[in-house]
Amino acid sequence: MKQIRSFWILFFLVISTGFAQKMSAPEIREMAALNLEKGIDDLIAFLKIPNDGHFEEQVAQNMTWCETLFQELDFSTKVLPTEGAPLLFAEKKSRKNKKTVLFYLQIDGQPVDQKQWDQDNAFIPVLKKQNNIGTWSQIEWEAVKKDIDPDWRIFGRSASDSKGPAMAFITALRILKTKRLKPNFNIKVIMDFQEEMGSPHLATAVAQHRSLLNANMVLIMDGTRHLSNWPTLTYGARGIATASLRVFGPRYPLHSGQYGNFAPNPVFEASRLLASLKDEEGRVLIDGFYDGIELTDADKKALNALPENQDSLLLRLGIAKNERVGNTYQEALQFPSLNVRGLKAAWVGNEVRTIIPNEVQIEIDMRLVSETPGERLMDLFKLHIEKQGFHLVDSIPSELERQTYPKLASLNYRLGSLPFRTEMNSETGKFLNEAMGPIFGDKVVNMRTTGGSQPIAPFVHTLGVPAVSIRIPNPDNNIHAPNENLRLGNFEEGIMMCLAILSQTFQ
Repeated sequence: MKQIRSFWILFFLVISTGFAQKMSAPEIREMAALNLEKGIDDLIAFLKIPNDGHFEEQVAQNMTWCETLFQELDFSTKVLPTEGAPLLFAEKKSRKNKKTVLFYLQIDGQPVDQKQWDQDNAFIPVLKKQNNIGTWSQIEWEAVKKDIDPDWRIFGRSASDSKGPAMAFITALRILKTKRLKPNFNIKVIMDFQEEMGSPHLATAVAQHRSLLNANMVLIMDGTRHLSNWPTLTYGARGIATASLRVFGPRYPLHSGQYGNFAPNPVFEASRLLASLKDEEGRVLIDGFYDGIELTDADKKALNALPENQDSLLLRLGIAKNERVGNTYQEALQFPSLNVRGLKAAWVGNEVRTIIPNEVQIEIDMRLVSETPGERLMDLFKLHIEKQGFHLVDSIPSELERQTYPKLASLNYRLGSLPFRTEMNSETGKFLNEAMGPIFGDKVVNMRTTGGSQPIAPFVHTLGVPAVSIRIPNPDNNIHAPNENLRLGNFEEGIMMCLAILSQTFQ
């Protein structure tokens, strides 16, 4: 009698809660294929909403769209105000006393220079296919209703970074709702509308809403796949710090005929300064820049086990030689970097004129790793500039400073996202690989860190939880650039990745 009663208790628990056994690999593939067209339609609608985080009205439109969508998926939602753009929180509790996974979605995108795009409007997505000589031509959306070629691509701002990954996750949630299945863990979602601005208020919001956001792991639906284009799990990200450097010359632009050979051109001083930052092998020459970083033989073995070919990478990038920071591409990502991301002096092209410019503007970014805090690197950078003989001013040099110092510059910097790193052999890594393995076999890439930056450190440090990035977009997606795109085969695999995670048992 007890056995019969136990059976019916268990039976009604399963029926009432919607829990079922883990979806099989064939079922996941089938459901992703059946729902791909609907997912594409939803993504098109999502991409049509402009999403530059600098504009309040665009943030508001995306906020409303996301809130409505998650409420339709039976999530409770809450707007979290900040000093800048608000965040949107969504939650669905499957069962008490179960573990919780927090999903991070980036909703905003990079600004658009429409003149550089090969379509009328970057926010009106188009479908394209590539011909045998490598050029892309537009095809009608009706084509996806007949047949879907996995190599077709959606072109539009945020197709890959990161509305595409967000929609893959949302499509997986729709599938679970349709099948009346629930994960065996609770789901929380946080949506960020100013990630491309460095998520300036996220850290404060995480601290203020610590109990609301508390989870057992954070999964980041953002980032590009490994060069192999295999499903990728990335366990860390570099942080970022940016600097604006101005090298001053004469008080105002001078005629090069009248003052050439007399008034120094600041471009040459700026050039000598820039040349002092790196050697010919690409290694940063700032004293102490790489201090604290050690890669063990075991680290190098794990890093270089990834499916990469150095010659193929050089060919793809169109370069003859790579910089020598680390012995391989993966090793290079474990070190901080220093990059000149912008440079301006006087005029060029049709606007060029015969003048000695009055200043040079140099924009710098540094990618940080856990061992190299941004503030320390910026202090070392400042000291290096002074060692080159420059006198640093707060803004514009005074008359006395102009008369006293032959080399004048100003430096301002900003610290952005902090680096983070989760151990690859952690329970989180085991959970994710057990979910992905049945679907993708040995074609799952585990990367120690990514070269880019993500604002996830506040969750890791404040909540004390591990974080891993679920990588969906194709590596040649033109991230942050004109003609950003997402391969349809990657979108479908992204749905499969999310279904695998959502149906995996989290002990």
